[in-house]
Amino acid sequence: MHSIYERIEYLIKRQGLTKKAFSEQLKISTGNMGDWKRGKSTPGTHKLIEIAAFFDVSLDWLILGKQNANTLKESGEDYFFGQIRQPNCQTDELLPKEKEFIKEYIEFTNYRKHKANGDGSL
Repeated sequence: MHSIYERIEYLIKRQGLTKKAFSEQLKISTGNMGDWKRGKSTPGTHKLIEIAAFFDVSLDWLILGKQNANTLKESGEDYFFGQIRQPNCQTDELLPKEKEFIKEYIEFTNYRKHKANGDGSL
């Protein structure tokens, strides 16, 4: 599987879905799917994140094909640690103010997610 579309197609088949059912669930037009298949375009970042979450696979595998298909999902501990879950590679580079901003952003994102789901609690 050399393209993003081929990996998406593989996941659709593996899940036992039709392309139409997959497109409807993720609100993807058949025109977009066709463009992806022909290599005319690729899914945007937000859609790639949605697709990876839908199939429970890593973005590395979905975008680059970097893992074998039997171990598609990475463990979160490879990339993140600690209470605010910042990338390991940037611990020395972030200032306390930046760390606080990230923490607040994560809290805000969780709030929006719960609000969108109609769940008033955090």
